[in-house]
Amino acid sequence: MSDPNPCLDCGLCCVHFRVSFYWGEADDGPEGFVPAGMTEKLGHHLRCMKGTNQTPRRCSALAGQPGERVACTIYENRPTPCREFPSHLEDGMPNPKCDELRAANGLRALFPLAPSLCAA
Repeated sequence: MSDPNPCLDCGLCCVHFRVSFYWGEADDGPEGFVPAGMTEKLGHHLRCMKGTNQTPRRCSALAGQPGERVACTIYENRPTPCREFPSHLEDGMPNPKCDELRAANGLRALFPLAPSLCAA
């Protein structure tokens, strides 16, 4: 049995950060995968997820209510910044930035992962 994914009842990173990335990650690029229709141009080489370049922020790919139950509608095709923002670090300890967001929004801190669930 594995620990439940804390991201499924949080989603605060999706309403806090601007999710910007190299334009070539969008699916209208040669090898892109992020749905281009869910992005907006930031500059010559950058795009961001729609909804994250304004306040209040909310990524266009986020479904559900942050802090309760959420899902990423493009999880398999999410951009690099989303892939690189873990709830837990490689040693199994909670990501301090994640815990900071959770605390600021009334959610409990994350517990460290069991050693068997950490990256080798």
